[in-house]
Amino acid sequence: MSTVAQVLPKKKYLSLWTKLAFGSGDWSISSFGTLRQIFYAIFLTDVVGLEPRLASFAALLGILWDAVNDPLVGMLSDRLKTRWGRRRPFLLLFAIPYGLAFIILWWVPPWHSQLAVAATVMLAYMLSDTFQTLIFVPLYSLTPELTPDYDERTSLTGFRMFFNLLASLVTAVAAPEIVKAVLASGASQQQGYMIVAALFGGLAVIPILLIFFVVRERVRPEEEIRKEQSVSFRETVRTAWANIPFRFATGIYILNWTTFDLVALLLPFYLTYWVARGNLLQKALGMRIESSVLGLLLVTAVIVLPFWVWLSQRLSKHIAYIIGMSFWAVVQLLIFGVQPGQTTTILVLAFLAGISVSNAHVLPDSIFPDVIEWDELRTGRRQEGIYYGIKNFIRKLTGAIAIFIALQVLGWFGYQSPPEGATQFMQPASALAAIRFLIGPFGAILLFSAVLTAAFDPLTRERHARIRRLLARRKERAAK
Repeated sequence: MSTVAQVLPKKKYLSLWTKLAFGSGDWSISSFGTLRQIFYAIFLTDVVGLEPRLASFAALLGILWDAVNDPLVGMLSDRLKTRWGRRRPFLLLFAIPYGLAFIILWWVPPWHSQLAVAATVMLAYMLSDTFQTLIFVPLYSLTPELTPDYDERTSLTGFRMFFNLLASLVTAVAAPEIVKAVLASGASQQQGYMIVAALFGGLAVIPILLIFFVVRERVRPEEEIRKEQSVSFRETVRTAWANIPFRFATGIYILNWTTFDLVALLLPFYLTYWVARGNLLQKALGMRIESSVLGLLLVTAVIVLPFWVWLSQRLSKHIAYIIGMSFWAVVQLLIFGVQPGQTTTILVLAFLAGISVSNAHVLPDSIFPDVIEWDELRTGRRQEGIYYGIKNFIRKLTGAIAIFIALQVLGWFGYQSPPEGATQFMQPASALAAIRFLIGPFGAILLFSAVLTAAFDPLTRERHARIRRLLARRKERAAK
């Protein structure tokens, strides 16, 4: 009779080259996401000139299309059969359209009607988002296929998040500086944003094509493919919802990324109108204050990233996550107490927040792949595509929720777009109070909720190892 050690497959480590190549894909998603997370809301209000509440509905309605396209692309990538595999053909076909479509997001419609402008923004959002789905649902669906190991997935996610945070750092620092340089040359802010979008949209194409040519997929038995194709889309979604660890992973993901997106989105507003007292050209450390604060935060996150990977392997993903998010929640509460002009204080708090932002990037994404083995044990099928389709939808939903909440609140509390060409502009006290509350206490509440969700997640390291042993025994019996 096989012992436990014999039943569990021998641990296989991915090569450094595979991890680097696959991880580089996060440069593409993060450069796209960072520009949208941090600068899109203030672009809509201060450059496009949309009323904040109307802008929030344009983004929210655009995300409704995701309720359809993400799971559908996931199911399609699960069932596709080509000589290149299930996932990689999407990378080859849609890499260039993805880079081009991103530029459309940063076009200012020349219409005079606010409703016409809002409708155009919504359509641009939907088009850009569709190409993002066609790339990143298949790409992320490769994660559980590359390795079934609990800790090796954390390592792979660590490589991904290195590129993710590096792209966030470069984008967050470079974008305001490029826009400022364009303004100094006599051009408009809108032209500055278009140059930024074209630059990072073009760079995003390269890693996607690299992964297509370097990374290989697992060869799947014909019987496994037929079994998946016999299940309807509706039944697949119902099965995913019946997966209890998936519900917890989803809860962690929503709370984690809603907080990050909300803080990132409001940070330019907070720094410009509260810390800098309405000075739109305020500098810190020789750069615009947004570049300095975001740069310090993200440099710290990149440096600390290996620590969280090590700690999660030493303790567990969930315990490391709880430690990191608790620390971040305290920092957000301290940010609420910062007063106008306290630039040094906000830089110190940016450094402290960066310690936990690293955690928030790597651990939720390393927790998620483990739910797929739970599903395989129950159903006998591997459905990475549908799970990552839902996950991708959730990720974009958090961004839409953050934009909707922030812009709705700003609109209700009297936020005003500054006049074109203004370098000094003060917002009403009510709008400033709303910005401070959302970025401080409200963000802390979301983070503590994520901590509670992680504490009750049933899929621990030990249970995941037991699931892998049971799956190995099943395959061993089927092979006889």
